[in-house]
Amino acid sequence: MKLLEPTQIGSMTLRNRVFMAPMGTTTEPDGSFSERSIRYYEERARGGFGLIITGANQVTTAYEQKACNIIGTDRSKEQLAEIANRMHRHGAKLCIQITPGLGRMQLPFSDAVAPLAASEVESYWFPGLMCKPLSVEQIEDLVVKMGEGARIAKEAGADSVEIHGYGGYLMDQFSSALWNKRKDQYGGDLAGRLRFPLEVIASVREAVGPDFPVLYKFTPFHGVEGGRELEEGLEMARMLEAAGVDALHVDMGCYEAWYKAIPTVYQPAATQAWLAAEVRKVVSVPVLSTGKLNNPAVAEKALADGQADIIGLGHGALAEPHWVNKVAENRAHDITPCIGCNECLFAGFKGGHYVCAVNPQCYAEDMNPITPVERPTRALVLGGGPGGMEFALTAAERGIEVELWEKRPQLGGTLLAAGGPSFKQDVMDYATHLVNKVYRANITVRTMKDGTAEEIAEGGWDKVVLATGARHSVPPIPGIDGAKVAMANDVLTGAKPHGKRVVVLGAGLVGCETAAMCAQTADSVTVIEAADTILATVEHCRNNELALEQLLEDSQIEFITGARVNEFGADAVTYEQAGEVRSLEADTFIIATGYTPNDELLAQLEGKVDVSVIGDAVEADSILSAVHGGFQLARSIGAEEAVPGAETVADQARTES
Repeated sequence: MKLLEPTQIGSMTLRNRVFMAPMGTTTEPDGSFSERSIRYYEERARGGFGLIITGANQVTTAYEQKACNIIGTDRSKEQLAEIANRMHRHGAKLCIQITPGLGRMQLPFSDAVAPLAASEVESYWFPGLMCKPLSVEQIEDLVVKMGEGARIAKEAGADSVEIHGYGGYLMDQFSSALWNKRKDQYGGDLAGRLRFPLEVIASVREAVGPDFPVLYKFTPFHGVEGGRELEEGLEMARMLEAAGVDALHVDMGCYEAWYKAIPTVYQPAATQAWLAAEVRKVVSVPVLSTGKLNNPAVAEKALADGQADIIGLGHGALAEPHWVNKVAENRAHDITPCIGCNECLFAGFKGGHYVCAVNPQCYAEDMNPITPVERPTRALVLGGGPGGMEFALTAAERGIEVELWEKRPQLGGTLLAAGGPSFKQDVMDYATHLVNKVYRANITVRTMKDGTAEEIAEGGWDKVVLATGARHSVPPIPGIDGAKVAMANDVLTGAKPHGKRVVVLGAGLVGCETAAMCAQTADSVTVIEAADTILATVEHCRNNELALEQLLEDSQIEFITGARVNEFGADAVTYEQAGEVRSLEADTFIIATGYTPNDELLAQLEGKVDVSVIGDAVEADSILSAVHGGFQLARSIGAEEAVPGAETVADQARTES
């Protein structure tokens, strides 16, 4: 298996061909690595990754405020040494990514402070705010500082460094005609635009010596209008190799098409492998590739087909830190799959610690231990959705006797609807993973089993968990009970078919995804929304937003906003918009107007049993909320402090994550 074969990057030997891709982490106030982030990296080293590449480390804050880790302080040197020691203890090699800055991508103190960048172009986060070009003297200083940063990394015990030259950040801004409008020696043709990166490579090489591996992460194709096209990207690859880098880490996209750089649930597997393959044709140094290679079979094929020399996992490594070990032990079935929700990235951009929707212990490796219960305990879970299954699995791992009742024929809950569309395969994979894991665990599962309050109260359970999910909220509109009206979940799961002319009521996340799914086979799809904009109440990461917007545009869906439906007729829906009553013919009307918790049992059980409510049965929310709620509740059983009530479980999950 090529994944598990040793390989080389320059003088550095890797135990396998799998690396943890660079992702930012929270830091200490001075920019050094926190103990929490060190443990996070260590867990992936323990999990078998051959190479750990850290998130970016700023080599100076002279021209930008702190945005990530900072290299160079006494504390940062100590922490770098500690990371290196722990990586080596577990057999992994360490690569420190260093950056001169973010340029137009930085978040300045205010919208009145012009960011320093390659040239006078618009700030990404503050449209209309024009950046100020770095002076030649400032550029020369950054070149020196990059060399110094590489030297510090080497002296701390790192095995290699990676130059942060991709994705529309500062070095990529210099390299691209889209953002580099300079008229001096650092602008103009490709040779001029690459002058700064090539000087950085020379400075780094001089600082670390000829035998220390230097990687370069770059973007040969932006995928946006005016951005870098592949022909220029391949010429860049040749020039970077000639400058002396030991490996090229291929990336794709930029913030304007962020989902191409950091894929979402809506992108196919191996989304960047084709690009790495093109680069590999024109260089002789190893080529590293990432981009939804979370399935071991897909990753192995990328290597076997010669698309890359080494493959990396980013968010897949958050979901499953022991990915490599499980592949080596023929336990690929036990790998927790990434679902492409980007809750991890979203948490970071909101200023919090990073979290993973499907791995509550991510970035909390020492904070959420799963310990055995001290006395025999019996727990009943009602509902086999993500929250109920996660509770059951965690509780069973603690030695709790768990029984799970699900009123439907199969487990999965709302995951089956959320993963119904072909473009949501990642979610369906997670549903399958959870269901199979439940059946392998020491859990008694009873499907087609509903429960009354009397039956539950007489069961002698030490803990009862209502993970009963939510049902569609059905607005009181005449005709909504008609034969041609269907609930979105029924369409998403295939329980009800749709016709060729579809109208969806509600342009939230469920409504839009349902519309996109129907558009794959329908002749026309129209979405009617009461708000003035679509996705008005949806909170998700910017790259997911961009990907969904692109999907909706490609699906050619018509949106009618600011409209109120008056009636569903036999063959048409009547609605009012801007004071005008209109009619739209269709053969299928789909309702996607939100959800109401299935919490009726709570009032009947309170005071009779120890009961808690999790997931959508508290309020319709996210997979993260359900999974983390179930996990934290299962951990809390038997603890000295009181078990949280139904109204606090979701809040506790968010807080402790």
